[in-house]
Amino acid sequence: MTALTGSLTGSLTGPANDPGVGRTSGPDRTIVLWCPDWPVTAARARAGLPADAPVALLDRGTVFACSTAARGAGVRRGLTVREAQFRCPDLIALGYDRVLDDRAFEPVIERLEDMTPGVQVLRPGLCAVRSRGPARFYGSEWAAAETLIACVAALGIPGARAGIADGAFAAEQVARDAGTAPVRVVPPGGSAAFLAVRPVTTLVDAGLIDGELATLLRRLGVHTLRDFAALPADRVRHRFGAAAARAHRIAGATDDSRVVPRVPPRHREVAFDWEPPLDRVDQVTFAIRAGLDDFVRALAASRLVCTEVTIEVCTDSAAGVGAVQTRSWRHPRWFTGADIADRVRWQLQGAGPGASELEAAITRVRVIPERVDSTADHEQGLWDSGPDERIHHALTRVQGLLGHDGVLTAVPGGGRLLRDRRVLVPWGDAPPAGQVQPAAARERAAAAPWPGRLPGLSPATVFTDPPPVLLLAPDGASVGVDDRGVLSGAPASFSPGLRQEDLGAVTAWAGPWPLVEHWWDPVRAHHSQRLQLVDASGTAWLLLLEAAGWVAEARYD
Repeated sequence: MTALTGSLTGSLTGPANDPGVGRTSGPDRTIVLWCPDWPVTAARARAGLPADAPVALLDRGTVFACSTAARGAGVRRGLTVREAQFRCPDLIALGYDRVLDDRAFEPVIERLEDMTPGVQVLRPGLCAVRSRGPARFYGSEWAAAETLIACVAALGIPGARAGIADGAFAAEQVARDAGTAPVRVVPPGGSAAFLAVRPVTTLVDAGLIDGELATLLRRLGVHTLRDFAALPADRVRHRFGAAAARAHRIAGATDDSRVVPRVPPRHREVAFDWEPPLDRVDQVTFAIRAGLDDFVRALAASRLVCTEVTIEVCTDSAAGVGAVQTRSWRHPRWFTGADIADRVRWQLQGAGPGASELEAAITRVRVIPERVDSTADHEQGLWDSGPDERIHHALTRVQGLLGHDGVLTAVPGGGRLLRDRRVLVPWGDAPPAGQVQPAAARERAAAAPWPGRLPGLSPATVFTDPPPVLLLAPDGASVGVDDRGVLSGAPASFSPGLRQEDLGAVTAWAGPWPLVEHWWDPVRAHHSQRLQLVDASGTAWLLLLEAAGWVAEARYD
């Protein structure tokens, strides 16, 4: 090891011209607060699961994060769903939502900012603060860290840990190595020795270098952060680039990057409260109209427009338990005050577009802008956007007359059957949570391989209820498919219905292709076969062999 590292060092020697070499200033003393398994904590809170439930979050078919109970059963990050469920039969699998992580961590950050200013969010569940100010205010670094942990525990998040060291990276590693101790401190100047024995893969886990560089370093005999930090800084920059040079400084605890506090976001939400409560839809919408116009004008003054809002409606506790009804609404372009008022009205009209009475009186309506964009991104094009505006206003008007579900638009979804890939949603809305909710997740599902899915070009007409058809062999027997996927006879005649007199010749055909879904579940298992053919009139069909016989899944128009 010594000879190999020495030869590598000798090969990387050169003039010390790196701007980071020779700096006398070191990293700040930093307190890093770490909430273990934060994605699991956020998802478990939203699902209402107990703290000891074995939970795993799935991302692209593999385990992204898991709870302590799941790890105790052998579940690890990177396992497939089947392997994780094999190791832990009681595992509760939930989808990983990055947006949920950010939203759930926002109240934690706000509470920490009340205790000490200058909080930097490294990622959801992990934040850093310079220790100098809190240590002076609370008496010591240890006392400041304990105060921050108690602040987080008061929000119902137990098990948080704090690490104190020179620099955010070293402090994070200290917090992760704290074990059962809530606070661990590395004395000033001791971060380099603390990091020295850690493997170079620690830099990969922190996102400082990629796995290919870590593999290359290990092949060169560089296995620990001490080995990496011992390399000449200027040659590391020249050989591996600027990102590796920064990782090199961090590995040697010489990086002088400062904690960069976040700028607290402005609260742009608007709320309306009534005492006594309102019990009619028209009263509520009339009472909020002027306030919503002011809300939109305030966004416009900041050069912003709102494209997605969350509306919370609180009912009178005298009618029950004071329920809160929450729903998110999206807009094809951007919301006006009247548009938001319409969404509030639609949300209140649970009984239909003509309903005016409410089941429970309304005490509060809260409008939260979930997504805002710059007005520059929504300016009119060079040739104006009149047709788009007229279409939007016309559809919105029809939607206002017929109700929220009166105008539907199609978006692509995931699935193998063509009718599964067509998802109808109300105009301006995202797909419901039961299908594909986030836009990014919808794009991933639409572009996913989906083994057994029909390749392009897709048929123009897809039947919601596939009609039965006749497909006969030359001997007049119905064409079938055996267990080996072989047709019982060549397709010779075809009828788009079940009438014998409508039979015509088959001029071309291809297939069959097996389609198997949920083969591991005896209840949901579905086995079928696909076949393409062209009839005597030149029309192309996509057929599906179900248990009851052949049906027309789609037609190529």
